[in-house]
Amino acid sequence: MSITLEKLRALKREAGGATGSRFEPAPSPAPPPSHTGFPPAPEPRFPSPPVRTASPADARTTEPAYTSIDTLRRLLGVRERAPASRSPRGPVDRSLPGEEIAPGLRLIEDWLPFPAPADALPLAFAKRDDAVNPRDLLFFDTETTGLAGGTGTRAFQIGAADWHVHPLHGDGLRIRQLLITTLAAESAMLREFARWLSPSTVLSSYNGRCYDSPLLKTRYRLARLPCPITPLDHVDLLFPTRRRYRGVWENCRLATIERELLGIVREDDLPGSQAPAAWLSFLRGGSSALLRRVCAHNHQDVVTLARLMLRLVQANHVDAGPAAAGEPARTIPA
Repeated sequence: MSITLEKLRALKREAGGATGSRFEPAPSPAPPPSHTGFPPAPEPRFPSPPVRTASPADARTTEPAYTSIDTLRRLLGVRERAPASRSPRGPVDRSLPGEEIAPGLRLIEDWLPFPAPADALPLAFAKRDDAVNPRDLLFFDTETTGLAGGTGTRAFQIGAADWHVHPLHGDGLRIRQLLITTLAAESAMLREFARWLSPSTVLSSYNGRCYDSPLLKTRYRLARLPCPITPLDHVDLLFPTRRRYRGVWENCRLATIERELLGIVREDDLPGSQAPAAWLSFLRGGSSALLRRVCAHNHQDVVTLARLMLRLVQANHVDAGPAAAGEPARTIPA
């Protein structure tokens, strides 16, 4: 079924529409006269649809097709996200072991039934010709804000263990830990640690000669406090352990040595690499659960140092025994 343009106009007039509307296509211009003598081409039976050009007036009067955000969401298939229901937050656990001995400084003390050796401990395993009184030893380890060192790294915990006669429990290993809960308490921690040292103290650590000791010396210097560590003797257990057990196990980390050599397996231990994040989270108002695990990690470190030194002394004594009698030395199995 076909319909001409004139019939469309007639239908529009009958419907009451104006013929001069801007939506009505403009009449086709008369064909130019032909100069070839041939009659003009007839008008096509199916005319092309009228093309409307937009005018500035149309831009002012025509509204956009989609003006509602709900309409856009329906077309795009986007659903409005419902607000997440948050359960009421309970009180944050901020409890820490020990007691506060100064603003922001806590002291954690413990005691183990681990009597001190009766005789002096020879240091031949560390390639030294002297011996040390067990009660002069102070095994120490630090927990710091990073492993890079430098003036931007600080120790937020210092742990130490020494053989001490408890007034109630007798002879055993005393474990003391200093923990700061504010940055301003660092000077108080350094002063308290200095009171634990005496001119006869012999420090013992695991890689402390290269890391812990220089770090504390820097913090004493920045705090403008006299450094009590510099004049003290230091027995680092990392280097003799490496000489003896390198290649025996996959590495010589303290956790590996205590597991393979001492038979100590830690349960629910927090890796030392996570200690800085645990302390910073507590400073920002977070829970103290991870920080308590850091304290437990540090506690086990200093206890392991005491046991490791006795094992190294024993191993070196067994190796040197047959050699003294004219027999070849042997290495004791792990």
